[in-house]
Amino acid sequence: MSEKISLRNRFIQTILRIDQDMTWYFDSHIHLSDHQYCPNMDFILQEMDYLKIKACCVSMDVKNSLETLELAKKSSLVLPFIGIHPECANDELEKTVIMIEENHDTLAGVGEIGLDPTYTNNEQDSKRQTHVFETLLSCAEKYNKPVSIHSRKSLDEVFEVMTSYNTKHALLHWFDGSKKQLSKAMDMGFFVSFGPVMIYANDKQTLLSKSDESKILVETDGPVRFSRCFEMKPADIGFIPSVIFSASKVLRKSFDETAELLENNSNSYLGI
Repeated sequence: MSEKISLRNRFIQTILRIDQDMTWYFDSHIHLSDHQYCPNMDFILQEMDYLKIKACCVSMDVKNSLETLELAKKSSLVLPFIGIHPECANDELEKTVIMIEENHDTLAGVGEIGLDPTYTNNEQDSKRQTHVFETLLSCAEKYNKPVSIHSRKSLDEVFEVMTSYNTKHALLHWFDGSKKQLSKAMDMGFFVSFGPVMIYANDKQTLLSKSDESKILVETDGPVRFSRCFEMKPADIGFIPSVIFSASKVLRKSFDETAELLENNSNSYLGI
């Protein structure tokens, strides 16, 4: 009987070692606390556990940030980011700052924050966006937290603002700039992320191929919808293995090599 117990214990120890050594996948930017996911959240969390995926769950405003914090209590695989999206720049900034101060021990990062002229109608709106962006960047620096940055149609302006801040743990999510802007992002030490659209978009594949391999991350930006093979379905965190597979072909690496690279990059971005 003692021999059987010994064999069983060795088997369990082997399984635990395998689990510890297993590569984790990271979705570096997803709105997992969005109401569209709520009806299926139990299944999503089980899916994340089964597929070994951790999610950087970004927020849009104060209300959504509170929802993100609550979701993170349900699973350690949900890495909570709170912030104010440029679309919501008129939201309660002071409450967000206080929320970061009160929860900095459990926060994974600050985001989604940034600039976007799509959501401005005048110079006052632009100044408000910039003020919110800079204030939350200062909070992130104060508590040494990574930031997830929205930079649609505003990369050059983001570059200018970020010259005053640390870019070591800053992500330009869904990078959509030119090759020249990509080169500048690499020179400044930014991380850049690519999502499901890369699977069928040659321009995104080209940008990926020209990125510093140590600065590449992957994301879904769910619940954004994608065309082609995704049939305009809301992005599911289960898309991540497909994005990694596509990236492996562009980088000319095996899937496992690419997954390990991305895990290391994600840990570096998160500072863990």
